[in-house]
Amino acid sequence: MRIMALDPSTQWSVVLAAGGDNSAAHAALAALCQTYWYPIYAYVRRSSADADEAGDLTQEFFAALLERNTLARVDPARGRFRAFLFTALHNFLANHRAKGRAAKRGGGTTLVSLDQASAEARIALEPADRQTPERTFERQWACALLDQVLQRLSREFASAGRAEQFEALRPLLVGDDGASTYAAVGQRLKMTEEAARAAAYRMRQRYKALLREEIARTVAAPDDVEDEMRGLFCALGS
Repeated sequence: MRIMALDPSTQWSVVLAAGGDNSAAHAALAALCQTYWYPIYAYVRRSSADADEAGDLTQEFFAALLERNTLARVDPARGRFRAFLFTALHNFLANHRAKGRAAKRGGGTTLVSLDQASAEARIALEPADRQTPERTFERQWACALLDQVLQRLSREFASAGRAEQFEALRPLLVGDDGASTYAAVGQRLKMTEEAARAAAYRMRQRYKALLREEIARTVAAPDDVEDEMRGLFCALGS
């Protein structure tokens, strides 16, 4: 799946402020769902559904979620997109189980692009013996968010004509990598070791700024960013 770049106005707060009742809010929610579809699929797949059923249920869920009458009922008190999406999914699956296998919603229309082959490969790497559907959702949400940040950073470097520098420095994003020392990176980029160290530092600072910005797009208020960030790293450590 090609993940679309989010426009600066594509924020959860846009949906909340409009009560979901205008085209901008609808587009914002659709874009957010496209970016964060995999945690939904992973949760459904971990809930004992087979791959085909998981794909169908995921599309049905998005078909229900993206209906305008559903958006109009968005509760502003649900300040975080992650929490809203999880609650909506939990309720959707509960209703689906209660009613039995219903006719597919949305008339078979694909509302969110799902790369199921890639998704199944990723799920196979998850340790099923210790990952509940809930923990899988939280972990994959964090991974999807970090992947979005990395893609944004990559595009910034490419736009500045520094794609090669990005690839060389990428292993150093989370700190020193024994296989990618500053001296080796500097040699690859034809710069001194100290220059490579400084470039890696600047890259990390920009990555952190983009991470905060990306998290801010999924919460209703700036005060929620720090709590959401702590939850993200807690999920990654689980």
